[in-house]
Amino acid sequence: MQDPKIQKNPFIVPTNDKKLIEEHFGQASIGGDKISIAHMIAPPNWSEPFQNPDFDEHTLMVRGNLKIEVNNKQFEITKGESILVYKGSRVQYFNPFKESAEYWSICSPAFSIKLANRE
Repeated sequence: MQDPKIQKNPFIVPTNDKKLIEEHFGQASIGGDKISIAHMIAPPNWSEPFQNPDFDEHTLMVRGNLKIEVNNKQFEITKGESILVYKGSRVQYFNPFKESAEYWSICSPAFSIKLANRE
């Protein structure tokens, strides 16, 4: 039987858009490919490219608001809300607001650039 893994030093994913991504568990942090769990802070007026991921992504809001376009429909989630975007969906996450958006992302299988299929 294995001992539990306590993550004290999540992997900070380098970005060029001022978004903070702290991967606690996943391919970049511990090498696992089944699931990834990351804490994110998206700055005001942030957006990422559209993608067609080969993973399901659960997003749980901690603070602020986040917009998500999924298959040409827009959704907005706020503190205490969550959304599940299924693999194969065309999706874009963005924060057009004046305040940062803080949230957790859980991907299954684990997030990877290859599986994200960014446009």
